[in-house]
Amino acid sequence: MKAIISEQIGPPETLVFCDVPKPQPKPNEVLVQIKAVGINYFDALIIEDKYQFKPPRPFAPCSEISGVVTELGEGVHNLSVGDRVCANISHGGMTEFAAVSADRCLAIEDTMPFDIAAATFMTYGTSYHALKNRAELKQGEVLLVLGAAGGVGLAAVELGVAMGAKVLAACSSQEKLDIAIKNGASGGVVYPLGPFDNDGKKALRELFKNLGGAKGFDVIYDAVGGDYCEAALRSIAWKGRLLVVGFPSGIPSIPLNLTLLKGCSIVGVFFGMHVAMEPAAHHENVKEIQAFYRNGKISPYISKRFALADGALAIEHLKSRQATGKVVVTI
Repeated sequence: MKAIISEQIGPPETLVFCDVPKPQPKPNEVLVQIKAVGINYFDALIIEDKYQFKPPRPFAPCSEISGVVTELGEGVHNLSVGDRVCANISHGGMTEFAAVSADRCLAIEDTMPFDIAAATFMTYGTSYHALKNRAELKQGEVLLVLGAAGGVGLAAVELGVAMGAKVLAACSSQEKLDIAIKNGASGGVVYPLGPFDNDGKKALRELFKNLGGAKGFDVIYDAVGGDYCEAALRSIAWKGRLLVVGFPSGIPSIPLNLTLLKGCSIVGVFFGMHVAMEPAAHHENVKEIQAFYRNGKISPYISKRFALADGALAIEHLKSRQATGKVVVTI
């Protein structure tokens, strides 16, 4: 079968498109013929050994897949050949077939296309876990989303609106801000690109202060990090919650006295560990996300599709931070 393989540590251009043996499902696994693969920012980190999880090489990157069950391993009773499924796996997604633990497979409705499924359950799953389980977002609260036109950011915008919050977006360009507003944000700001000197950091704080007004933001969804995190945190509301989702702009250094002054919480969001440690809660979230989709509350936006042979280009495109919404490889 064909696959995109990481044979050495390096950027996307080091990935190889080649033939590899087709896997066989072990006990409690199923073989999935992959139809679509969602690309995420950490896929670019994993191939450069910059992520907390480092698979042994050679390996196929990417973990957000959808497809059809073609074989059952011994002991699998909850799935059947022909089932349409999505799965979140540790790696191995950028291939034509993958052996996947049956417990990680979730049925997808017939009305949901495979590319949409591959763009939904990790991205929206991350954001829904963040907003529902970690921030306990309430109707009427004000939610600020940093990086609001990216995959998880745009999901947070749509989900925040569906949950009854007032959503404000922060993006790096007017084009991206327009996309966030089109998907439900009430307004927002375009922030400048760093790095920032002291005057630049002060201007960034004022930008968020003016957006948040006198009260500030009840919840800040930070998928950007860097200097943007502290600047936004300074405008958080009393007892607000800062969600730490990702840091493509760098791991921020936060003066902890701000948490005292604001009475606020800084809350980590690790979707993979949530799935592993709280499977029942994850499955409940997936059902609710499917209901949001079925009822038209969310509409996953795919900005670009790539063929499997161009999988390396798909990761590079996302890594460049020019992408909006989701990038998907179709097979």
